[in-house]
Amino acid sequence: MFFWYAAFAVLGAWAVLRDARFDYRLIALGAVLPELIDAPVGHRALAHTLVFAVGSLALVMLLTINRRSLRKHLIAIPIGFFAHLVLDFVWVDKSLFWWPGFGSWGSTGIVPAMPWLVVREVIGVVGAVVVLRRWRDGRLA
Repeated sequence: MFFWYAAFAVLGAWAVLRDARFDYRLIALGAVLPELIDAPVGHRALAHTLVFAVGSLALVMLLTINRRSLRKHLIAIPIGFFAHLVLDFVWVDKSLFWWPGFGSWGSTGIVPAMPWLVVREVIGVVGAVVVLRRWRDGRLA
């Protein structure tokens, strides 16, 4: 399940930023990374928490002090993490989203139903086609 996150994170960021020099590929990477990070656990876990997204943003900000050009590139990854939280509807699961404040990140086991996952991925493929066409036409780069 990657197209849903990558395509709509890029489209959402483009709708807000409208910066042709911004590296939207890193937003797509950041939007997909939580799935890859939590894959060994077998369910949505630490990478699907607000603490993780905010922590990654703080880490990028701290590591890139006095390195503005590097910050401009790396900030895209935490933006992708935040986009993933929105696109995965993680905010619906209070104990996961607000971990550690409201419980453990593996306690609820709320996972979207398989038909919904398939529908989201098909919509994501359509979104990816839109992104690629806009990129090719120069409207997203």
